[in-house]
Order: sequence, then C-alpha cells, then structure tokens
Amino acid sequence: MADKALRIGIVMDPIDSITPKKDSSLAMLLEAQRRSAEIHYFEQSDLSILAGRAIGQSRRLSVSDTPEDWFERRESGEISLGDLDVILMRKDPPFDMEYVYTTYILDRAEAAGALIVNRPHALRDMNEKAYTAWFPDCTPLTLITRSMDDMRAFLAEHGRIVVKPLDGMGGKSIFVIKKGDNNANVIFETLTDFGRQFAMAQLYIPEISLGDKRILLINGEPVPFALARIPADGENRGNLVMGAIGKGQELSKRDFEICEQVGPVLRDSGVIFAGIDVIGDYMTEVNVTSPTGIRELDTQFSLNIAGLMFDAIESELA
Repeated sequence: MADKALRIGIVMDPIDSITPKKDSSLAMLLEAQRRSAEIHYFEQSDLSILAGRAIGQSRRLSVSDTPEDWFERRESGEISLGDLDVILMRKDPPFDMEYVYTTYILDRAEAAGALIVNRPHALRDMNEKAYTAWFPDCTPLTLITRSMDDMRAFLAEHGRIVVKPLDGMGGKSIFVIKKGDNNANVIFETLTDFGRQFAMAQLYIPEISLGDKRILLINGEPVPFALARIPADGENRGNLVMGAIGKGQELSKRDFEICEQVGPVLRDSGVIFAGIDVIGDYMTEVNVTSPTGIRELDTQFSLNIAGLMFDAIESELA
C-alpha cells in the first residue's frame, strides 16, 4: 500500500470536544494526513446497516497541530464502509450497548474488506478491567463479583483494597478502602447496585504513589517508554483527567516481562494498538478501545508513535 494513498475512516467522539495537545486520535489523524491519506470522519450516529451493508455518512476531514481550529470537516455523503482501507475505532467508553451495536456495524465493514483498528470482536471480548483475568501471573489478586459479602470478606482478609466498576474510565468511581472503613458497605452497595451488577476488587498496590504506568503496544510490541501518571496530592487515582501528572520513563525489566505475556495475545486477536496499565510490578487494566498517551510520550521522547502504528497498519494491508 506504500505507493497508494490510504482511504481512512475514524469513528470518534465529536472532534470539536477534544483537547488537541493531549489527544491521541488527533495524533493518528495528523500522521494519516502526513501520509496523504484520504480521511473520512464519523460519529456513531453516522453509521448504519442497510441490507447487510455497512454504510456511513462521511465528512471529509483535514487537521492541523494547533490549539485552535485544529480541524476542518466538510460533507462528503454516504459511502460504503467496506470500501475504506482502514477504520480507526476511537469512540471512548462507556462500553454500553450502543458501543456494542457500533461494533456489529464494523463487523460488516470488516467482512466487506476494511481493516478495523482494533478488530470489533476484540473490542467486545476484552473488557478493559475484566480481561486482566486472562493474565493472572501479571496482575494483583483480583475479585470480580456481584456479591457484597464476597467483597467484605476480600477486604477483611487483605486489609486494603481498590474497588471499581467494570465499565468505567478516566478514574471514575474508583475507591481505595481500608479495613474498618465505615463507608465500605455503601461503596459495595453502590458499585454492585445491591448485588445486581458485577464489580471488581483488587489488592491495593502501594507503588501507585510512583505512578500508574501507561504502556502502549503496537501489534504486540511495546513502545520502550511508559507514561507514569503520578496521582495529585490527596488522590489515589493515576488518571490525567483526575489531575495526575504524566512523567515519561523507560520500561523496567518487569514491564517488558508483562508485555511479553500480553502482547502476543493482543496481536493474535487483531489488536494493533493497545495500552496496558501497570502499577509497580502488576498490570491492572488492558485498554483496547481508545488508549491514550501518544502525545505526551511523543513530546517527552521525540517519538512518533502514530507513525509506528501506521507502519503496522500498512504492513497488515500489504
């Protein structure tokens, strides 16, 4: 495909709502434009299926690396999604049924010939928190349950735990609880909706004070630098949107060991671009929907991570 400009689609949240200097989707679009790609922009409401064919109401898109006026879009009309070379699925969670329905549409586009990054079945199968269960040697002791009694027992046994919903993002509704905390019961009730929905509990990892490391993987291979998101004063959450400070650092030996176990599984499942979260020596999440961190790492280490991703995409298309 190197001698032919790619036709690229991107499904994302409204582009006018992003923060340009931090947005990984924009980094991808800027790289696509540098490669003279034809870019088609979609929101979820632009997608549909007619007679089994995935179609979209496209807006042609051009982008610039500026804090204002970073995009220009114009109407292009209806296109068959299967006629695109690549579709980047960059819609942020929540991972609700509307998200699942969108992956069904992308399934039909994939069947018609488009490369979907990441593959729709992987987006459905790899819940960003629950999928850590596939790698128990890499993760802290983890409980996924609807039972408030089981959560109480887990806290009583281990003394300090982290609890969170399975469908959250950006640090929302994450709680650190110590044994004897009088708020524990109400937290368990809230997260499980009184035993009607699953939630997660993990052992607390004290190394969170050193940062929640975001490690990016491209076709299973890690970028050799992580973005350590160091919690703000008075916080336990290593999320940039919650005030954490992003500090780049080289991957540790343990980081590489985790990537050696996780990377090939992601690659073989059609996940070209992923981000795993590591605290201390333990992986806590596997992010395959819309991982971030590109722009911060590019800036701190003079990288071009989106360029590496598009190299992998072109290799898949060759």
